[in-house]
Amino acid sequence: MTKNCKHTLEFDTDNNKPSKISKPHNHNMTQKNSAAGIQRYLVAIEYIGTHFSGSQKQLSCRTVVGALEEAFTKFIGQAVIVSCSSRTDAGVHALSNVCHVDIQRTSKRRPGEVLPPHEPSVVRRAVNHFLQKNDSDLTVIDVRCVPLDFHARFSAQERTYFYRLLSGPEPVSAFEKDRAWHVPEELNLSAMRKTSFIQFMQEACKVLVGRHDFSSFRAAGCQVASSLQFLNIKCQFYDHIISSLYELSINKIALLQATSPIRTLDELSICEVIPSLYFPNTMDRERHNQDLNGCHSNSETVIPPPSSSASIDKGTTSTEDIGFGKRRQHRCLVVTARARSFLYHQVRLLVGVLKVVGTGNLTIPDVERILNAKTITAASPMAPACGLYLGEVKYDLPN
Repeated sequence: MTKNCKHTLEFDTDNNKPSKISKPHNHNMTQKNSAAGIQRYLVAIEYIGTHFSGSQKQLSCRTVVGALEEAFTKFIGQAVIVSCSSRTDAGVHALSNVCHVDIQRTSKRRPGEVLPPHEPSVVRRAVNHFLQKNDSDLTVIDVRCVPLDFHARFSAQERTYFYRLLSGPEPVSAFEKDRAWHVPEELNLSAMRKTSFIQFMQEACKVLVGRHDFSSFRAAGCQVASSLQFLNIKCQFYDHIISSLYELSINKIALLQATSPIRTLDELSICEVIPSLYFPNTMDRERHNQDLNGCHSNSETVIPPPSSSASIDKGTTSTEDIGFGKRRQHRCLVVTARARSFLYHQVRLLVGVLKVVGTGNLTIPDVERILNAKTITAASPMAPACGLYLGEVKYDLPN
């Protein structure tokens, strides 16, 4: 098959002569690809970002895409290209990142014979089988078949990120290492209620929500990174999939989008939650037992189950005696950021400002000043990568 970045030649099976020149990414091509056994899979994955040098494939480092491509190659016996919906830096985690991959299932006994595509459940089990042979830090959580013109990145309608902060002077638990940003300053509820720091942080969120020029919250390497992505366009021809001209035009659009600092931030909120690995204390267990006993009695009195806010209110302070061998819990704050797309390091820069607001070193007018300054030098230090989680990528999935 002839390689060409503009169009492809399709050959007649009888006389091996070019029958027609196909245009990139049209309905006839999609039908022909489907008939040839090519299936595009949308794959949702979770991973511990600490163990990877980012999501994008690199030659000398272990990355999410690199590990995923290796597992797929072992599964189907041929090289594949994995395209991610969202690029994450080294140390950034994912509860659900999404990518797509094109697979042509062929017979191992009869080389060249094209077989019907694998069921999504088969793909999930098989790829996880090879992934689990490594460090079990990358897992496929869902797989779905999609049309060949469905793109994991450019078909995404919305992305949601979470950022975890642990506040308190106590050392971070070994179970929380590299899973959150430890802020030594006390940001417990009592202090927040006395000084309204949590309200200040929420008010700061309101200032930043909406459509703005986020130049103050865009890392200096944003345009450079986008340009590098453009230069590294996969300009080779993908047999039976889509022409490189379509890939080229998509990447040009991505470059134009990345050079603009204008973004619409649909949600930026902060709330306090129970720290992860929360185990019920004595009061929780007693209340739960009373609730179970009440289910077997004729009493109409209903004992409500313990809520997250109630448990948070009962958190320990740094001076309270909780008994020997028991760890004092940190206060856990979660910042949620939701938008169609984000600038490079935008979420971590937003969290950096909110944290300084929470410690009382910035006011709401200061946040407005930073936003209007339209320069990265006006922002507070960026939050570390360890607390950031890609939570969800939303699509309008075809039936």
